[in-house]
Amino acid sequence: MIYSAIGMVEFLSMAKGIECCDAMLKVAPVEVIEAHPVCSGKYFVIIAGDVDAVQTSVKEGERIGEHFVVDSFIIPNVDHQIFPALKCAVDIPRLQALGVIETFSAASCIIAADAAAKAADIRLLEIRLCMGLGGKAYTVFTGEVGAVEASVRAGTEEPIKLGTLVTSVVIPGPHSDMNKLLI
Repeated sequence: MIYSAIGMVEFLSMAKGIECCDAMLKVAPVEVIEAHPVCSGKYFVIIAGDVDAVQTSVKEGERIGEHFVVDSFIIPNVDHQIFPALKCAVDIPRLQALGVIETFSAASCIIAADAAAKAADIRLLEIRLCMGLGGKAYTVFTGEVGAVEASVRAGTEEPIKLGTLVTSVVIPGPHSDMNKLLI
């Protein structure tokens, strides 16, 4: 399915996250992309749908979540590559240059991946969110060296502003074995 928007709310409480997920589904016609506990005892809900529905749903999650909300976002014109990358369901026959952006939060990682995908002609390979990562997240993408460099610059802008960037790298010529190690 093609969605026009994605939204996320991250909670400090798993119980509150589950309650808010239910409310977010009841208030607007959205689809849950992911909803589960993550490292550090947090819970996040990622939803998709049309822009108005996603905005309504995220606002409801924030309202009910109150002081348990850690972070949230809405991306109204989300890049279509975000959804398969979140599921790590991308088939890439041959890697070109690799870009990696690592963040301290799931929300800033998805924002970074969307900005990277929109900045240049790259292919998102995966977006890994917080599970077994100590609350951190990262995204990996491939393309021509110049495109990957431009995407890393664009993708790190918002995490730098938010103070959530861990680091980023560009690998101009990855070893051929990296293809089977990723995803």
